[in-house]
Amino acid sequence: MLRGKVALVTGASSGIGRATALALSEAGAKVAACARRTDLLESLAAEAPGSVLHGRVDVTDRDGCGAFARRVLDEWGSIDILVNNAGLMPLSFFKSLKMDEWDRMIDVNLKGVLYCTAAVIPHMLGKKSGHIINVSSVAGRIVFPSGSVYCATKHAVTALSEGLRQEFSARAGIRVTCIEPGVVDTELNSTITDESLKGFVEKAKKMESLAAGDIAGAIVYAAGAPPHVNVNEVLVRPVAQER
Repeated sequence: MLRGKVALVTGASSGIGRATALALSEAGAKVAACARRTDLLESLAAEAPGSVLHGRVDVTDRDGCGAFARRVLDEWGSIDILVNNAGLMPLSFFKSLKMDEWDRMIDVNLKGVLYCTAAVIPHMLGKKSGHIINVSSVAGRIVFPSGSVYCATKHAVTALSEGLRQEFSARAGIRVTCIEPGVVDTELNSTITDESLKGFVEKAKKMESLAAGDIAGAIVYAAGAPPHVNVNEVLVRPVAQER
C-alpha cells in the first residue's frame, strides 16, 4: 500500500523518527527526512533501502518548514504522508520555573506540528488525499507530576489531531492519525535537566521500554491501511508501564 508514496518525516535523525523513516522506506515509500543534525540524516539515507531526500529543518522555523515541503514537491511532485514526530521532553516540576524549556517544548511539540502541517495541507487539499500522522504521547491523555507543560503540549497535539480529522477527513479525503507512545527507549530522557527527577530517569532506564521500532511499526500500520480506513488513534505502552 505504500510503494511509490512520498512520506515526509520530521525529527528523523534519531529515535522514533529515524526508525519510522527506515520502516517507511522498507515498505516502499520515498522518504523526505528532516531534522537539525544533518550528519545523522546522511547516515539514515545511506542505510535506507529506498530513495531518501534529506535536509536540515528546525520545525520552529515556519519558513524553513515551508521551504522543505516545496523542495520535496519540486523533487517528487507529491507529499502523501506527513509524520509530525519532532519533539522534546525536558520534564521538570513547575516550581522549578524552567521557562526557557517550557518555551522550547511549546515551540517544537506544538508549533512545529502546526507549521509542518500548514506546509503540506494546501497540496493535500488540492489533490483531495493525504495522511497526517502526529506523534503525541500517553501524556496526551494522562497528566503526571513534573509533566505539566509537556503533557499540555501533547494534550494539544491530541486535540489538534481530532480537529484536523473533523475538518479534513470526510470533506477532503485526508486521513489523520494520532500515535500515543508510552515509555520509549530514545534520547528524550537525556533532555531532562531537573536534578530532582534523577529517580524518574533511573526508573525509566530499568523498565523494559518500547523500542523506537515498535512505534515505527504502528505508524507503518496506520499509513498502510486501505484508503477507506482512517486509523485515528494508536496508544502503545510497554507491558511494564502502569500508567
